[in-house]
Amino acid sequence: MLKFMPLHSLQQHLPHNVRFFLFQTCSAPQEVEQLHAFSLKTATFNHPFVSSRLLALYSEPKINDLGYARSVFDRIQRRALIHWNTIIKCYVENQFSHDGIVLFHELVHEFLPDNFTLPCVIKGCARLGVVQEGKQIHGLALKIGFGSDVFVQGSLVNMYSKCGKIDCARKVFDGMIEKDVVLWNSLIDGYARCGEIEIALQLFEDMPERDAFSWTVLVDGLSKCGKVESARKLFDQMPCRNLVSWNAMINGYMKSGDFDLALELFYQMPKWDLVTWNLMIAGYESNGQFVDALKMFFTMLKFGSRPNHATLVSAFSAVSGFAVLSKGRWIHSYMEKNGFELGGILGTSLIEMYAKCGCIESALTVFRAIQKKKVGHWTAIIVGLGAHGMANRALALFLEMCKTGLKPDAITFIGVLNACNHAGLVDDGRRYFDMMMNEYEIEPTVEHYGCLVDILCRAGHLEEAKNTIENMPISPNKVIWMSLLGGSRNHGNIDIGEYAARRVIEVAPETIGCYVLLSNMYAASGKWEKVSHVREMMYKRGVRKDPGCSSLEHKGVLHEFIVGDRSHPQTKEIYAKMSEMKEKLKCVGHVPDTTQVLLCIEGEKEKEAELENHSERLAIAFGLINVKPGSPIRIMKNLRVCNDCHSVTKLLSKIYSREIIVRDNTRFHHFRNGSCSCMDYW
Repeated sequence: MLKFMPLHSLQQHLPHNVRFFLFQTCSAPQEVEQLHAFSLKTATFNHPFVSSRLLALYSEPKINDLGYARSVFDRIQRRALIHWNTIIKCYVENQFSHDGIVLFHELVHEFLPDNFTLPCVIKGCARLGVVQEGKQIHGLALKIGFGSDVFVQGSLVNMYSKCGKIDCARKVFDGMIEKDVVLWNSLIDGYARCGEIEIALQLFEDMPERDAFSWTVLVDGLSKCGKVESARKLFDQMPCRNLVSWNAMINGYMKSGDFDLALELFYQMPKWDLVTWNLMIAGYESNGQFVDALKMFFTMLKFGSRPNHATLVSAFSAVSGFAVLSKGRWIHSYMEKNGFELGGILGTSLIEMYAKCGCIESALTVFRAIQKKKVGHWTAIIVGLGAHGMANRALALFLEMCKTGLKPDAITFIGVLNACNHAGLVDDGRRYFDMMMNEYEIEPTVEHYGCLVDILCRAGHLEEAKNTIENMPISPNKVIWMSLLGGSRNHGNIDIGEYAARRVIEVAPETIGCYVLLSNMYAASGKWEKVSHVREMMYKRGVRKDPGCSSLEHKGVLHEFIVGDRSHPQTKEIYAKMSEMKEKLKCVGHVPDTTQVLLCIEGEKEKEAELENHSERLAIAFGLINVKPGSPIRIMKNLRVCNDCHSVTKLLSKIYSREIIVRDNTRFHHFRNGSCSCMDYW
């Protein structure tokens, strides 16, 4: 049997200028580590007071060192319930709730939990969203006599509310005698989360007292339900607004797409925190306002705020949105200088950023630098390689991933199928689709069927694609019907094209691309009366075609061009370069493909002139003037590259000895020395 020395006998081991009360008063991490080392050196660690105090000190919020806390816990020879409670709380507070619940399972074999243990572990269940485990602990609390404890009941209301079991939360709530404002707030929050905003409002009216959180929960709930005006009305009535309420209102505006009002509110705030900045940056990014998202990110840095992983992920997504590579490289450099680890979702975002900016080799470098690769990292690089037409490398990496023991998920297979799609690998596409279902037992979603249909349509297997759509176990969406329409337009099958167009108009009559493709299909076959009919239909429905737009970043500035654009400051030089390009193209024997002119223009010269003014040619001319030789000319286009522009860009890459990278609305084209990475299949 172990014997412990009394407290006063520990004093003999301490230096004359150190007193035992330090164990009770010290709080700095260095002091605690020194006392920990001293207890081991003097063999006093196993004294109940010393070990318990060290465990408590390491678990305190000021120090909060889970590693040391667990090390102390594992070395305590005689554990009491207080030790278990302390370490479980430490795990839950450090977002390791799963480990806390595992420890709780061990605890119940040695002790009965008390009204400190139960609320803590129920909180862990709430954070993980594991309602079944929460119900089991609820049953245990009832069994051992803590079912009526106010702290246990409060944690149960919170857990059931957060897990969406609002009826269970209400049952516990109604059975309670003492109900404080925190409890009312938990129930209101639960109803708001479930979309039961009217009940939440009624509870808000009924509660005996309110605090700032009571108001904020409702503002947030109304915003998330799309009732932004009601949320603002309540927000304006708040007696005292805290940062959380301001942020909730900004989030509501951003989610409703009203980023102007969000910005107006942002500048009215008395102060900003990291959440505020993240909401603004992510809000702009999710609304497609990529330039504003990056402006807000750099403004944040100027104000001295330090971003976190979520901030950087949003910033990289904004960079990807309009392919400003220089900004992406700068943020990557900032990330490295400030000690952000290259892993998790940040690593995935960085791979995606480089891939979407046309730098697939940089994306591969980032991928290789990630030591502990997860499924998301493999998926990002597979998707990137596929979009760049590097199907063989994408599929080789997929097989390599499988050999590591990682299991591909549904998104990974979307990347694999898209890689097959961009390279015309029809048999491989069918095989991987079957592999997904049979080997990995992944139920195909509408996105997977969309990939398979697109593979078949691009290769001209229109009847098979049509049969696949008609036999799908789920309803096809507009994307699938658009693939069939696009394939019909490319392969000149008007019957199937009209069939697909009717289906698109049935499910999504506002789809601009449907009318454009149908019109182009008729125009390509010379059916100008039907072209007029489609355009009249567009006019009546208020549908307008997006003009072709190409952009190119140079020295941190984004330059945009539309068809026949003459608004650029360098217009004179650009059109002079285009005349030069035209002469050089003639010298190498280029004959314009006027079948690509989808307007009712009779003269060949007029048709050629229309082709010459396409937006990507203006962007190429600008690039040849301004981008230094040896650097790629990177262009982003909002529409599919036409056949004639594709042929012209191949020739220009050889004539001027330049690499030209074009990202259109479906994939990347790398033009080098007269050829394209897509092998003329796009």
